[in-house]
Amino acid sequence: MKPVLVHGLRVPVDRGEVSPTIWSALVEGTYEAKEARWAPKAARPGDRILELGAGIGVITSLLASVPDVTVWAFEADPDSADLARRVLKANGLSNVELHQGLLAAGEPREFTFYKRRDLWMSSLVEHQGSYDDVIGLVSQDIDAVVRRHAISLLVMDIEGAELELLSRAELPGVERIFCELHDHLYGLEGIQEITVQLARKGWAYDPRGSRGPCVLFNRDRSPREYCPEDTDA
Repeated sequence: MKPVLVHGLRVPVDRGEVSPTIWSALVEGTYEAKEARWAPKAARPGDRILELGAGIGVITSLLASVPDVTVWAFEADPDSADLARRVLKANGLSNVELHQGLLAAGEPREFTFYKRRDLWMSSLVEHQGSYDDVIGLVSQDIDAVVRRHAISLLVMDIEGAELELLSRAELPGVERIFCELHDHLYGLEGIQEITVQLARKGWAYDPRGSRGPCVLFNRDRSPREYCPEDTDA
């Protein structure tokens, strides 16, 4: 197959392997465009990155392209995880350990994952919309994974599950958290809960790395030199 070029990456995916909506976003170069621009900016050379919700591996690959980083990525959907492995291989990225599975706060629990045709809508939330299939998953404790790999940056796009995870997890040693928020699933009350809980644990909302629902929380309070690019939409 001829790879599609997306955000400078080779994405070897056939039209029939994804929904028409996803395919259009890939060929038009708009697939996860805001995340593609800002998630790698949250990374620093040498980071040890944990990514939740890897999808087909586009953001994973961009993160892995930052110098001297190591990435541990998790994707709940086995079909998306297979595509992500293909994307990583096509771009020669060997610094990623990709797992098909689910991380959550606390002891392992059983979850139901709702698989949707538009893969970026697949989630743990049943009422998010109609779904094509369900997958049973047993979670792993995210804090144990963070400790084991000395994670410095957490990146996530997990369609609403960030509310419980960020409220409950301790995330020891993590310096920065970059996530997409989903207020349409839990309202502004959920946004407030995430912000309050993270503030209690030492993270502050960082407008320098945030755009709309794509938000950076940071423990580093040191001044940063002004960069005109940071003001771009």
